[in-house]
Amino acid sequence: MTSQTLTPARSRLNASYRNLTLWTLQGWLVMFFIGAGYAKLSEPMTNLVELMRWPALVSENMVRGLGIAEIILAVLVLAPLVSWKHGRPLLVMAASGLLALEVVMLGLHAMGMDVGPAITNLVLIAMTAPVLWMRAREVR
Repeated sequence: MTSQTLTPARSRLNASYRNLTLWTLQGWLVMFFIGAGYAKLSEPMTNLVELMRWPALVSENMVRGLGIAEIILAVLVLAPLVSWKHGRPLLVMAASGLLALEVVMLGLHAMGMDVGPAITNLVLIAMTAPVLWMRAREVR
């Protein structure tokens, strides 16, 4: 069994691919959560209850507050675009918040037997976890 040492050029290329992949995932997460947050802020509660069952179980203020939180966390995922040095810790914090939110909502949808939203949350977790893991490693 031989170990292969990467050349500096190959290491830079791998880092570029990894960075591009992470930014792509971050962009998709931002688009999803800004859209979801905007819907929670702008749609009437009757529409939200038809789309998802859980808004019927909580107050309207909680649904609207969750929409605001989703938009803020989504925007913070893009913080490194403004300042790489100060933005990376904000990105890690926002990704942690989104991951926690996704896990809680996965449990809520699974208990309510909402298959579609539960699968959506699984996909979101699969996108957020690598972003959090890889970007947290860069902060150190």
